[in-house]
Amino acid sequence: MTIQVGDRIPSAKLMLGTPEGPKETSTEELFGGKTAVLFGVPGAFTPTCSAKHLPGFVDNFEALKAKGAEVVACMAVNDAFVMAAWGKDQGVAGKVAMIADGSAEFTKKLGLELDLTARGLGIRCQRFALVAKDGKVTHIAVEAPGAFEVSRAEAVLGAL
Repeated sequence: MTIQVGDRIPSAKLMLGTPEGPKETSTEELFGGKTAVLFGVPGAFTPTCSAKHLPGFVDNFEALKAKGAEVVACMAVNDAFVMAAWGKDQGVAGKVAMIADGSAEFTKKLGLELDLTARGLGIRCQRFALVAKDGKVTHIAVEAPGAFEVSRAEAVLGAL
């Protein structure tokens, strides 16, 4: 079942793609006691994700912060090395935490998996954005297949 407003972000160990290499963290460490924005994309370096989705959050980071976001995190079903390389390519340093969900375990806990096996991509994450306060979801928006409207940074700004 897809995570809903009022639900807590499930407990999970997470891997961050950082310039120094993979870094283990947890949902409690990343989101606990904070106002957080988490958005998910089907894959690093993919067209919409690289041209619009991630850049929107990088460009709007200061506005998100001004509206109370203490953490902005991007998640994809990719490994930590890919997420670090994508973050470097997109200039996310100091702005967006890059969550690597290589086996889609966290994505499945959120109920946001997308089966793209027929396209040779395996299980991926649906395109979504959520806001959580102290680990509790206050807003969630999941895109319809092929859409890019409700999960963009500008839409999240309106939800903060």
